[in-house]
Amino acid sequence: MQQAVKRKVVDVERGLFLVRYASANEADHPPVVNISSDPASRGDISFFLHPDHQEATLWQPGSCLVMVAIAPGKLLVDVAPQSENGSVAATVRIEALSQGKAIRRRRQIIDASLDSPDLSDFRIRGHVASVGDVLVNSGEWLAGPSGPSRIEGFALEWPSKPSGLDIRYAVKTAKASAASGLAVPLGAFAGTRGRAMPIVSVNLELSGAQASALEFAAEAFFLGSAALRMTGKRVQVSGPTGREPLVGLKLGLRQVAKGEAIETEAQANSPSESSNRVRVFRSRALQGPAGAL
Repeated sequence: MQQAVKRKVVDVERGLFLVRYASANEADHPPVVNISSDPASRGDISFFLHPDHQEATLWQPGSCLVMVAIAPGKLLVDVAPQSENGSVAATVRIEALSQGKAIRRRRQIIDASLDSPDLSDFRIRGHVASVGDVLVNSGEWLAGPSGPSRIEGFALEWPSKPSGLDIRYAVKTAKASAASGLAVPLGAFAGTRGRAMPIVSVNLELSGAQASALEFAAEAFFLGSAALRMTGKRVQVSGPTGREPLVGLKLGLRQVAKGEAIETEAQANSPSESSNRVRVFRSRALQGPAGAL
C-alpha cells in the first residue's frame, strides 16, 4: 500500500522567499514536494516558476522556486512518495530574500507632487476576448455593463506616479496557469492573452511611504451578477462563487484624508517539533526552524 502524503503547514510573513528542496533520505527515488498556498491565502501568495513548468512542484533535492507573499499567510508543503511504500523523508528550506534595510536620507527638496499627486494619467490597458488590447482612462469601464466581454488580462499604467508609492496587482484565471495569482508591479501585464482564460478574481495593493493619502476606487462586473464597488488600499474582488468571468472593470485612484501611519511587526511562530520526518525549515529572518509534520 502506498504511503500517505505528508503535509506541513507553515506560517509565512510578507516578503520574498526561496523555497528549496534541500535533501531526501532516498537518493534513487526521492519523494516529490508540492508547494501551494492555503485557500485563505491564495490572493496573497504567488510563485515564480521555471518557464518549462506549470505547477509549483519540486521533483528532487537541489530544485527550488521563488515565492512572494504580499501579506502574512499559510503555505502548504505536501510530500508524496514516488513509488509504493516509498520514502517521504525530505527536508525543505524556506529562506527569506532581502534587499537590505533602506537608508532614510534627509529630504533637501520638498516634492509637492507627493502632497497632490497627478492622477490624470492613471489608466488600464486590458486584453478583452474577441476585441484585443483596449486602453481606458481612470474611472472608465474596460468592457462593463453596457458592453460586457470576458477580460483575460490587464496592465495598470501611471507615468507620473510619485516615487514614494508602490502598486502591485494579481489576477486569478479560470484555469490553472503560471500567470494565475502572480503579483506584478505597475506597468506589468497580469493574466493571459488569446488563451480563452477569463479572469475570475482581482487583487490590488497600494503601499509605500506616501500611500496614506490615496486609495483605490474599483468597480467590477462579473458575468451574471451585479456590479461590485470597493475602495481601499487593498482590494480583492470576485463573483459570488469565485468562478464567474470578469466582464467589466473600472478602476481609479482617489485622495483621502491623511491619517497617522501605524506600523506593526508580526513575529513568526515556531511550531513544536514532532516525530514526523518531513522537515520544513525557515531562515533566521523567519524566527528559526519550523517543526516537522
